[in-house]
Amino acid sequence: MEEIEEIQKLIDKINTRESNSKEYQEMKIEELSAEIKKVIKFQQESLQMIEEFEVKGVQQDLIKYAKIICKNTIEREILKIQEVYLKKIENEYLKSNKK
Repeated sequence: MEEIEEIQKLIDKINTRESNSKEYQEMKIEELSAEIKKVIKFQQESLQMIEEFEVKGVQQDLIKYAKIICKNTIEREILKIQEVYLKKIENEYLKSNKK
């Protein structure tokens, strides 16, 4: 029963990431790069925790749900950051070529 609560807490933690999304447009390229790394690290740690629960044989349906939520939510966040990141790089590149 304790493991089920832990999985639910993890799911809640993953879901709150989206509601806490930052103002990526306001960040510098270096900050965006660091943010992508943080998000990827969070994804890896979350998937590792989910796999540990899977090995323990905790409710398989809940495990599948956690994997889907983790994958979809974090990939969506990474795509948001990447979009801004690439636009900023493109703008910097275009500025430097005009000089």
